[in-house]
Amino acid sequence: MRKWRSAAVTAAWVGVGTAAGALGAWQLASSDGGGAAHSRPLDEAAVRRALAESPMPPSPSSPDPKPSQPSQSSKPPKPPKPTTDRSSLRFTGGTATVECRGDGTVYLVSWSPADGFHIDEDVERGPGAVARLEAEPSDDDEREDLAYEIRCGAGGEPQARVVGED
Repeated sequence: MRKWRSAAVTAAWVGVGTAAGALGAWQLASSDGGGAAHSRPLDEAAVRRALAESPMPPSPSSPDPKPSQPSQSSKPPKPPKPTTDRSSLRFTGGTATVECRGDGTVYLVSWSPADGFHIDEDVERGPGAVARLEAEPSDDDEREDLAYEIRCGAGGEPQARVVGED
């Protein structure tokens, strides 16, 4: 009799666990709003595109009743900061986040190697006319090291090109 009771208790626990798992899976599957495709995080370029495509908020219909007058004691306005365009750049040895600055300089914000590579420690991140980094294959790989120069193109887009090692 004791064996049957133990088997019944075990079966009950297995049933409760299975039901709880099924309920959790059902809730997880239905939590995306009725079966819509799962969304992925947007990269920086996609965010910029979405912001550019979104409508601008309506402007006020009436002008400010009393426009602000500069006072004699106010400080002169600060010159505007140069604009910065940050984007992601992919190359054979990895990926880098790059700022193309308004003054024509480039700055490497961050970088990460692709699978099978590592980035050499001697990174020249800028700001400057050129930034440099080197992607090196893993030790057991026969491929050559890839030294890159990164510049900002005329349209403010970063460009990487492989150069010979110094």
